[in-house]
Amino acid sequence: MSDPVEEANEILRSKGYREAQLAVFPTPMPAKALIKGAKIGSPFADSPEVVLRAVRDCVPPADELGRHTITPHELRACLDRT
Repeated sequence: MSDPVEEANEILRSKGYREAQLAVFPTPMPAKALIKGAKIGSPFADSPEVVLRAVRDCVPPADELGRHTITPHELRACLDRT
């Protein structure tokens, strides 16, 4: 897949998330994308490539996340470690 937003959403679906729970959206600024939904405390914004990396490497499967919500801080910390 060449579109990071589409690829990130496919990964989220494969991890068991519905769009209302967690999804990636493009922004009017081409260099930014957002992760938002009920399973993240507040939206996470960065370049589409960084957002894709966060989804792929830092967002756990929905069944592992359970009732917890992810925070942008947790995603940044994870990205700093990878």
